[in-house]
Amino acid sequence: MKQNTEHKTKKTRLQLLHQYYNYTGFYTFVWQAIKGAAPYIIAIIIAVYAINYFFNINEALIRLTEILPSYGVLSFFFVSETLLGLVPPEIFIAWAGKMYSPWFFLSLLALFSYCGGLLSYWMGRSITKMPSVHNYLEVKMEKQLKNSKKWGGFLIMVGAVLPLPFSIACLAAGIIEFSFKNVMIYGALRFLRFAIYGLIIFNIL
Repeated sequence: MKQNTEHKTKKTRLQLLHQYYNYTGFYTFVWQAIKGAAPYIIAIIIAVYAINYFFNINEALIRLTEILPSYGVLSFFFVSETLLGLVPPEIFIAWAGKMYSPWFFLSLLALFSYCGGLLSYWMGRSITKMPSVHNYLEVKMEKQLKNSKKWGGFLIMVGAVLPLPFSIACLAAGIIEFSFKNVMIYGALRFLRFAIYGLIIFNIL
């Protein structure tokens, strides 16, 4: 009897949570974000596959980590993580696993990725200072901007943990002027992702 009551209470809480998300426009916000980003994501994927068809990108990146000194690899990674973050971090994590101190270099990669995301945030903030962008956000995107600020933490957490470009999430957070303090807090999950990937990749190497 007690178990049935607990199950019923749990179900009721989930229903209330669903109602809250639905009422506050969370589902609409996620759908609009996915729909708006889909054409660009598809275009990038097609471009990457087209380039990779004639030129093996992964092999070139692996070769790059072999010929560059450690500071060169770290510098390249930081630039990549700041500018859209389209280069898979797994390649650099695999590189760290072959170094004399794997966890030290993995920690540097995680730190550089995190800092690159924060720098992308301020790049997004600087974009909003452009008069045309500012007017567009304030007039035509007022409602969407309000919802985006409400769910900005979710955006950062998804970018930090899932295999999606973290810098793009931070750039978007800067454009919608989401709290930088919260970006730093939610973005710290980036360290968790690198730790998990390190445990997996280091055990494979």
